[in-house]
Amino acid sequence: MNSMASSFYVPDHLHASAPAECRGQARDSVRLMVLDRRTGAAYHDHFKQLGDYLLPGDLLVLNNSRTIPSVLKAQYMDEEIEVRLSRQVSNTDWEALLVNKNLQIGTSLTFPEETAAIIKKAGSEPPLVTLSFSKSGPELFELFYRYGEPIRYEYVKEPWPLESFQTVYGSVPGSVEMASAGRAITWKMLQQLKKKGIQSAFLQLHAGLTYYGDDRWPTPIFHPEQTTIPKQTAQLIHDTKRNGGRIIAVGTTVVRSLETAVDEYGIVEPFSGVTNLYINDGYRLQVVDGLLTGFHEPEASHLDMLKAFMNPDHLLSAYNEAISEHYLWHEFGDMNLILPLEKER
Repeated sequence: MNSMASSFYVPDHLHASAPAECRGQARDSVRLMVLDRRTGAAYHDHFKQLGDYLLPGDLLVLNNSRTIPSVLKAQYMDEEIEVRLSRQVSNTDWEALLVNKNLQIGTSLTFPEETAAIIKKAGSEPPLVTLSFSKSGPELFELFYRYGEPIRYEYVKEPWPLESFQTVYGSVPGSVEMASAGRAITWKMLQQLKKKGIQSAFLQLHAGLTYYGDDRWPTPIFHPEQTTIPKQTAQLIHDTKRNGGRIIAVGTTVVRSLETAVDEYGIVEPFSGVTNLYINDGYRLQVVDGLLTGFHEPEASHLDMLKAFMNPDHLLSAYNEAISEHYLWHEFGDMNLILPLEKER
């Protein structure tokens, strides 16, 4: 469990249960807490003012993985079982969580349209298993889209449509949970930033399950996720660094991807593969200068990563301040920007 877990408590009323646009607001109307990496100073603003904290020559790197409807219902004998996909392993195989059910390897599950899946082996860690489906590729994805639903945890009360769990720029299906740090970003904002001299670049990291239920979380030191960094993005990062600009990661997934692909000289190379990188306060960031992210629950390993950006005591103080200022948590909540500020505000 995260060492900050017992150090702050998020009251129930701060768990955002609905998207901003379903609360009568625009996506980019959420709030923004800005933290200075160096001093820990906190500034309170609105997300629409993000550009006020960025400089010409900075580069925003975004994860354009698109959320898939990853909660499925399967039949086992006379019983219905909830299956939560976690990670694609091949054209036919997926790691998955069988909610509240332990079944033996070799057991067959039945899905709609006469689709079967056999429990092939254990997953990368308990309680995940590897399912081998009788359909593959696009045909299997079509099954997910026809019969699946997006994952929603207990603080999300309503079955919001899949579109609510997407960023506007998500284009490559594969995440079972939304890469939510960019949810408040609009195309209009990206165009406004571009006019100011702030570029954008994209990569993909397909986010896996972040919670297994029954107070179980993924082991942060072995949590494989598929990532791809295109050549164009690697080149933009290199050019930005060379010209003195800052690399601002939109989401912890982007940090993980970029820091995985950096070589011994600090250069990000084009990359496609699985990352198991675990970043905590003992890790020295080689590529990323700033991070735009949401607010993370006490047990989340994402908090370990945030400690690589700033002093853990400053981070804890800021989180307690965010609670006292009534910031909203989770994928539909408010945003947090952590970066070295260039001047006193």
